[in-house]
Amino acid sequence: MLRNWVLPELRLTVTQTAQELEIARQTLHRVLAGKAAVTPEMAARLARLCGMPAHFWLDLQLAHDLWHAQHALADTLERIPVHALPDTLKTDILTRHGRTR
Repeated sequence: MLRNWVLPELRLTVTQTAQELEIARQTLHRVLAGKAAVTPEMAARLARLCGMPAHFWLDLQLAHDLWHAQHALADTLERIPVHALPDTLKTDILTRHGRTR
């Protein structure tokens, strides 16, 4: 997303972006390569840089991390019994906390 869409649209190189974010170029390379996570601090910097909200960047990181965790734990998760809450309670909890998913 950042490497393929945002930086080209802003006409910024990795070096320029790192300088403007006030981070090491190597740090940005690690984020772009998926070897370093987008932290709340990095998300705030990216939000300022391009106008996409910080929570957008954090949501992308969370989705990435969750996908990897679910695949790594697939066998274990299959063995955990389900004790599901009623749908109405789940909806109420999610609504109270501003979530829809």
